[in-house]
Amino acid sequence: MGARRPARREFLKTGAALAGGLTLGAAAPALGQAPAQPPMIRGERDGEIGYGARSKHVTSARIPHGGRPSPDAFGLTFHVATPLQDSVGVITPSSLHYFATTRGAFLPDIDPRQHTLLIHGLVDRPLTFTVDDVKRLPSVTRLHFIECAGNRASRRAKTVQETHGMTSNAEWTGVLLSTLLKECGLKGSATWFVAEGAEEVKGASSMPIAKAMDDCIVAYAMNGEPVRPQNGFPLRLMVPGFEGIFHTKWLQRIKLVDRYYMNYNDFGHLDQDHKVAALDYQIGPKSVITFPSGEQRLPGKGFYEISGLAWSGGGAIAQVEVSVDGGKKWHKAEFRGTPQRMAHCRFAYAWNWDGNETEIMSRCVDDVGQAQPTREQIAKYWNRPYDQTFSVPGLDNSIQPWRIASDGSVTNGLA
Repeated sequence: MGARRPARREFLKTGAALAGGLTLGAAAPALGQAPAQPPMIRGERDGEIGYGARSKHVTSARIPHGGRPSPDAFGLTFHVATPLQDSVGVITPSSLHYFATTRGAFLPDIDPRQHTLLIHGLVDRPLTFTVDDVKRLPSVTRLHFIECAGNRASRRAKTVQETHGMTSNAEWTGVLLSTLLKECGLKGSATWFVAEGAEEVKGASSMPIAKAMDDCIVAYAMNGEPVRPQNGFPLRLMVPGFEGIFHTKWLQRIKLVDRYYMNYNDFGHLDQDHKVAALDYQIGPKSVITFPSGEQRLPGKGFYEISGLAWSGGGAIAQVEVSVDGGKKWHKAEFRGTPQRMAHCRFAYAWNWDGNETEIMSRCVDDVGQAQPTREQIAKYWNRPYDQTFSVPGLDNSIQPWRIASDGSVTNGLA
């Protein structure tokens, strides 16, 4: 015990937290005086035994979001956004995971004992797999994000939930699609595959066969339990790094073909401009500060840990930098954990705020060398004039700034 005390005293003398005026702990109770006992919760009444519930003091919630009116003609919310401002670590709880609505009046209510996955087309042996058949095969468990193409920096948004809440990151368990295709005997003439879900209006997407044989997963579990109905129970196709619409929910059919098929999901996601087409599949390297972010408030000057998320469809994040002066200088951030391929990673930067108005932002680079751009750089790439109303074509991975006023209030730096 005695050998550790000097090191602890040294930390308390020189720590950035005390330098910023932050109190590290409360005073201990007087001798013989026990701390007040908190009220007890009756677990049976609150459902703690069967499935469990979070504390009533934790209020993080998803919000309706997206570019269409909600509710729509079917009475459905178009998209539902994750509360990134309240996130810690890199795992999005299943109950807070982003999702997009189904194309129809109802969420598919599927009995896993009756559900099947048909794989046919350019294969030697067309096969129909039950859910139990899939679960018998060798499995993988991996972290991957899903992100909607509409997720982007926006001058109209007030919070990080509104700018970037249409992405989430979960632990997915399932069977590699390549394993299933090998069982069927993939023909050499197959260059594309079409994945179809069990929606009323059939959702289907065309994807390159190279992606199928690389890292696609037919997932049956999410964060240690069966995939939730909103996210595709009982089988969901995970297409790591690709735009969210390709991650087919309620997966029921895969057809191997020798050409690109125009499907319901593909309409509107194609562009004759080769520049746009090249950017319409893979999510570019992206990062965003989640604390402090829009509509949060810093109580006063002093020490804060700036925290955020970074991700890339091209691989793992290699580096994140943070600026606390509007982009004049950049500082290397630290990772909280080891970045994974096509997954969110948590970054942090130790900051002593002097109480003056400023602007903070982050940028990242992935392990294949792709860098997150500014909006000005994107405008230059498209050879278009830049102003505050500039709209990014295709997928938008531009830098999102947050403005901090002298009273500690945080607002959108693009507004």
